[in-house]
Amino acid sequence: MALRTILTDEDNTLKKRSREVTSFDARLHTLLDDMLETMRDVSGVGLAAVQVGVLRRVVIIEITEDELIELINPEIIETEETQNGVEGCLSFPGIYGMVERPMYVKVKAQDRFGGEITLEGNALLARAVCHEIDHLNGIVFTDHVTEYVDAEKAQEEREKQGYKNE
Repeated sequence: MALRTILTDEDNTLKKRSREVTSFDARLHTLLDDMLETMRDVSGVGLAAVQVGVLRRVVIIEITEDELIELINPEIIETEETQNGVEGCLSFPGIYGMVERPMYVKVKAQDRFGGEITLEGNALLARAVCHEIDHLNGIVFTDHVTEYVDAEKAQEEREKQGYKNE
């Protein structure tokens, strides 16, 4: 495993749409492993491949340390209700804002071996899934921000939402 460089907001790659994964091989597995190491190194909750400069439809999410989620070619198939909460992004260090997301989300995707999976998530997991899938479509959280907040308020809100390590 290796740490990868996380692209920041001035990099136009973040605004590009990622391509579908068709090969579920050692290269993909290395990417997933590197993304996990990179995300953990900076205490993140989620990371999309585009954030490390790879335009493939790959996402990892780890809200709790014992629940790693890997989504390949994810597609949201159902949402319900809404929630409004603070978001930040590893590609936008120090920037936080209020973003409306679904309260519930159902996603179909593939695992690292190409097997089909379905994921359902509420609250924080729904928020994280939507945030990372947006990345795959060239959409960043600042495109949705209704109000920017300072780091102190963001920290308080994120603790209430259940974010780990922050």
